[in-house]
Amino acid sequence: MALVSFFMDLAVSKLTRGKMPNNIMEHSTHSICAGPLYPSFLCAVAVDSHSTSAQALQVVGLTCVLASGTTVFLGKVGPFVHLSTMMGAYLQRIPVINANKAKSPVGMLVVAAAVGVASCFSAPVSGVLFSVEVMGSHYAVRDYLPCFLAAACGALTSHLLTIFSREKETVQALFKTSYSAEFPFQPAEILAFALLGLLCGAVSCIYLFSHQWALRFTRTNKLLIRILANQKVLYSGIVVFFLASVTFPLSAGNFMAAKLSMKQLLFTLLDQKQWQAVSQNASAPEDNPEALWQMWCPPGTSVFLTLGLFLLLKLWLLVLSCTLPVPAGYFMPAFIYGAAIGRFLGELLAYILPHGMSRHLNPGGYTLAGAAAFSGAVTHTLSPALLALELTGQRTHAVPVLLATLIANMLTRARNRPSFYDNIAIVKKLPHPPSLIRTCPRLSTVQLGQVLRPLDAVVAREEGLMGVQQLLESTSETVFAVVDSHDSRTLLGSVTRSDLEKFLQYHSNRSTNPQVEDVGIIKTVKIHLSAETPLKQAYAIMGVLRETHLFVTDKGRLSGIITWTEVRNHSTL
Repeated sequence: MALVSFFMDLAVSKLTRGKMPNNIMEHSTHSICAGPLYPSFLCAVAVDSHSTSAQALQVVGLTCVLASGTTVFLGKVGPFVHLSTMMGAYLQRIPVINANKAKSPVGMLVVAAAVGVASCFSAPVSGVLFSVEVMGSHYAVRDYLPCFLAAACGALTSHLLTIFSREKETVQALFKTSYSAEFPFQPAEILAFALLGLLCGAVSCIYLFSHQWALRFTRTNKLLIRILANQKVLYSGIVVFFLASVTFPLSAGNFMAAKLSMKQLLFTLLDQKQWQAVSQNASAPEDNPEALWQMWCPPGTSVFLTLGLFLLLKLWLLVLSCTLPVPAGYFMPAFIYGAAIGRFLGELLAYILPHGMSRHLNPGGYTLAGAAAFSGAVTHTLSPALLALELTGQRTHAVPVLLATLIANMLTRARNRPSFYDNIAIVKKLPHPPSLIRTCPRLSTVQLGQVLRPLDAVVAREEGLMGVQQLLESTSETVFAVVDSHDSRTLLGSVTRSDLEKFLQYHSNRSTNPQVEDVGIIKTVKIHLSAETPLKQAYAIMGVLRETHLFVTDKGRLSGIITWTEVRNHSTL
């Protein structure tokens, strides 16, 4: 996956070079019309490839989207984790790797999720924490060591590839910063970081509400439904052309640092200089990376204008981008947007307190905390706090970054508000029980007795060949409960359909008439639940044990069965 990430970034850099000719800025009339056509074409290719084969051409589509740059303001992480899990699922099918048949394939997917993040950001610890948070319902301690091993290998390979390609001279953080370790921040600034957490949480609530509304609108508006069903390429081309026109450097993009790539946006925002203070004496922007921050300070404008316009427009443009039917990630845009919120607050404090604590105030620290807080609030995770530290190598700001992230999460999670990914699951009616609990909290108290499926097809322990044959012909169940008798229905164990079929084949031509209990095919039931058990608890147990079904009993008497089908049905209510 590290190799895939490296060559994908290489292809994106090649495609980006053709994005804008050197002399396009000299002809404003033609460039405003022609400039947005290139990203529109790339996104049209991405839609077409994704529609042709959502799995096989995922790399092609994602590369085209990333090459569109800050026009569509979309990232890489989500689809890349998807690619990683697809690779894990493929490896799981190889007999040499899957020698232990008892090993669950979920373990490979858990490891693959960690590798996806680690390969993108060269951040192994954050990758493991991300895997724990995302796969929490299915995560087992036995996957902890494989996760760290694979994530470390992916991160190390990414580092070595950047060195071999001469992009970097040694192994270091992806966005290396050099903030003061002796005096990183003043004690009074803790209150400012807490305020930043509240601000990021409030803005994330606005963004999540807008995102959910946009998703619902695209799935309920009859005209959009027809367009997205038959004219995805046309819809994407029009939307991207509009986005590119708004963010074009000769239009509003001139006040939003539109010439910078996604990586350059984050790199400049992390700058420790106080832009408003030094912009008065700054010369024209230079080509060296240290001067790229001047893109945020066009001549005759204030840094507050550019940052404010960026925050105002990018919020709604990002919501619009989320409706595009293309493979794209939304974590990195949220991370950069949060960084801009933090930068704005840091610059504002430096401006308000020119002779107070701003003497040692570092706006880059607020950028770091804002990036983690907003992205963590949007996704309802804490791994962005650790990711921010691993990306920059700036451990001196661990406390304020974590504080801001926790406060933003607390505000966004209030009253069970769904996260970005839960919004998608809710609107698309995907079988995702955590989303169900957040959108309808009362269902956390629903008991299994209200949703379980009664079992009429059961196997008595004294069942003979005739009874087993009639049972298999009357139902298509794959697992059967074994009871003491049809009258008592006391649960003794379970038996699979394949074992019963083998039982019939082996004894059908023999003179004996054995019973099910005599051939040793009854398996012990690991756990069975009572009818009073909450549905939420049953889901958690099924996730931890990696079971597809659980039997429900009342004082040992079989009441029914709960399967993923029942869970899925309640997820789509």
